[in-house]
Amino acid sequence: MDLDKHLKIIEEIGDDHLGTSSDTPLRKDAFKLSDLEKITSIKTDVKNILETLGMDLTDDSLKGTPNRVAKMFVTEIFGGLNPANKPKASTFENKYKYNEMLVEKNITLYSTCEHHLLPIVGKAHIAYISNGTVVGLSKMNRIVDYYSKRPQVQERLTIQIVKELQQVLNTEDVACIIDAKHLCVNSRGIRDIDSSTITSEFGGKFKDPETRREFLDYLKFDTQF
Repeated sequence: MDLDKHLKIIEEIGDDHLGTSSDTPLRKDAFKLSDLEKITSIKTDVKNILETLGMDLTDDSLKGTPNRVAKMFVTEIFGGLNPANKPKASTFENKYKYNEMLVEKNITLYSTCEHHLLPIVGKAHIAYISNGTVVGLSKMNRIVDYYSKRPQVQERLTIQIVKELQQVLNTEDVACIIDAKHLCVNSRGIRDIDSSTITSEFGGKFKDPETRREFLDYLKFDTQF
C-alpha cells in the first residue's frame, strides 16, 4: 500500500466520531502500572518518535523533551484517567430553599482530542435545579477539569459532566453546553480557524422547552437546541 492510500485510511478512521459509550474506553489493566512506570515507558516511546522524525536529542533544547512529555501525559493533561484524581464533590443542604435554576457559565475547558491528540479549548456552561442539596461552585469547575483531562470526544465529555453532577446532586435536573475549538480542525486538515463545536446534554426538567430556553437565555445563546 502506498503512502497516500495509507494516510487516507488513517484520516477516514480518525475523523469518524463513532459513539461507543459515554464511558471513557479503558482497558481492564489500565492501572496495573504505577504513574512512575508509565512515565518511564512513555519517555522511551516519545524519544523513539522524535528520533524517527530526525530530531537530534543531544541538543540542549530537546534532550529533556521525552521526560517532560511523558510526565505531562501522566500527571497533567491525561490525569483525569486516574480515578484517584476524581474531585470529592461534597454537597450541602439547600438551607436557602433556593428552588430556581443555578447556572455557572464560562468554565474554562482544556481537553485533548482522542483522534489526533491535539488540544480542545473552550468553555463549559452548567446548570442544575436543586433537589434539596447544592454543591460548591468550584466543584463544578473541578468536575469539568477532571473529565477534560483525558483523551476525549466532546460529545462524551458533555455527557460525563452531566452524569457526574446528576449523581452528586441526586437529581436528573442538570444541563451542560460546551462550546470549544478543536485544533485537529483549526491547525490541520481543513485548517478552519474560525469554527467551533457546540454540544449539549439536557437532563430532567431541562428537557422541557421552557426550562431549556431559560438556561439558554442566561447564556445569551440564540441557537435552538
